[in-house]
Amino acid sequence: MQKVILVGYMGSGKSVIASCLADKIRYLCYDLDDLIEKKASLSINSIFSQKGELYFRKLEHEIFVTILNSKESFVLSTGGGTPCYFGHHELLRQEDIVSIYLKASIETLYSRLQAERSQRPLLAQFNQNEMKEFIAKHLFERSYFYQQAHHIVTVDDKSPEEIAVEIEKLLF
Repeated sequence: MQKVILVGYMGSGKSVIASCLADKIRYLCYDLDDLIEKKASLSINSIFSQKGELYFRKLEHEIFVTILNSKESFVLSTGGGTPCYFGHHELLRQEDIVSIYLKASIETLYSRLQAERSQRPLLAQFNQNEMKEFIAKHLFERSYFYQQAHHIVTVDDKSPEEIAVEIEKLLF
């Protein structure tokens, strides 16, 4: 049994790469944000706006711990903040887990997130200049937690398929 956990900043490609990797290695694929939305019967945006970030983080923690205790092999894409709360970065060091930090440059993140700004609760209030500054600052704050992953894979200028192949080589 092996659990592959993808961490990284929003826009780093965790969800797309998790799906691609899971197909490639024939594992189940889970997206933590999707699991949270199903449990809450609300979108992530609605959870943030109606119930607040603290409620979201508690729900995220509950679901994250539950899935990590599962007895199956899977690939999990986490939210950008998942490893930064409740000691989650420590949980990623468990014996049956391989954690992978999908590292993207500020330029890559900015270009990917510009079009999605309104769907991202943490970015919605910023204009373009403010958004780039926020990404840089926020990424710096979260870097310690991301760096705790077993492996770091740079995603700049690579397709999801190329990244999945790179991760597969790290796993087997």
